[in-house]
Amino acid sequence: MSTTIDSTPKADGYRMPAEWEDHSGCWLIWPERPDNWRLGGKPAQAAFTTVVAAIAETEPVTVAVSAAQYDNARQHLPAGVRVVEMSNDDSWIRDCGPTFVVNAAGDVRGVDWIFNAWGGLVDGLYFPWAADDAIARKVCEIEGVDRYRTDFVLEGGSIDVDGEGTLLVTEECLLSAGRNPELSKDEITERLCNYLGVLKVIWLPEGVYLDETNGHVDNFCRFTSPGHVMLTWTDDENDPQYARSLAALKILEATTDAQGRKLEITKIHQPGPITITAEESAGVDAVDGTLPREPGDRLAGSYVNSYIGNDLVILPIFNDPHDAAAIAAYTELFAPRRIVTVPGQEILLGGGNVHCITQQRPSGK
Repeated sequence: MSTTIDSTPKADGYRMPAEWEDHSGCWLIWPERPDNWRLGGKPAQAAFTTVVAAIAETEPVTVAVSAAQYDNARQHLPAGVRVVEMSNDDSWIRDCGPTFVVNAAGDVRGVDWIFNAWGGLVDGLYFPWAADDAIARKVCEIEGVDRYRTDFVLEGGSIDVDGEGTLLVTEECLLSAGRNPELSKDEITERLCNYLGVLKVIWLPEGVYLDETNGHVDNFCRFTSPGHVMLTWTDDENDPQYARSLAALKILEATTDAQGRKLEITKIHQPGPITITAEESAGVDAVDGTLPREPGDRLAGSYVNSYIGNDLVILPIFNDPHDAAAIAAYTELFAPRRIVTVPGQEILLGGGNVHCITQQRPSGK
């Protein structure tokens, strides 16, 4: 059973933990929609299977799958992975799934945000999105955790916490017209503090250039440990990404976290720029109402968008000259975790990178 709670996590003593804290499980959604994933999603399904197999070595994994794809997914996924039949609109569960919050006793609850496909009828990526908006409630039901249902539009990829009271977001995303236009920046800050149990919100101006999520912070700047962040970077001053990353760097250098620490910053040079090939574009179905994948379009490639598991980190790479430096940086930042690299191109073509949610508990629980 899952009860809907008429309160807030902060009022009840709950907080969003950092991704590197211990996980009791991990969820993904199986990719399939042919107007987003090329060749009926088959190359992306192979990539997701690789990701799932790696994560499953260190923690339980659940994959939500539509009825039409259930048998196919079950045949491809490792035997120990739980496969659950669940209607969905697309595979980005970090964005449409619940944000798990915990208290000091190790109890877990879920925050069920409103999901409107990254901008609703203003600049959302598809319609309808009702099946995705129901994902968080269903996950909470299956896991048997109580939930907070908000009246606030938010995706899990638009927030990143250090587990000690500090939150990273971008104005480009959270202040976009398709999410919560009736709320001021101060009102949004208050909502974030109440529903995530944080004390301080660090607002960065923009995210990765041409990120169709309106600049999700999980693709741009993330905590690697308390007091330390990694930031997508480019040395090319003529690249549109340069001004975005420089603006964020200046803010990060001038601020402190919720505990009063100055932030240490590691720059992670972006891959590419990566563009869609004619062959890749031709494999995607053209459907009215869905963002097209046109040849030559620049993709929002980034090494920052990764998955921090219990004993490993899943890092997408792109057969790019900057891959080696990203692997070296991750090896140092996340030791003693193993760095497991996976081909990122197929996942990036669908509009993002590794997307999982974790049911978390405080370390030592």
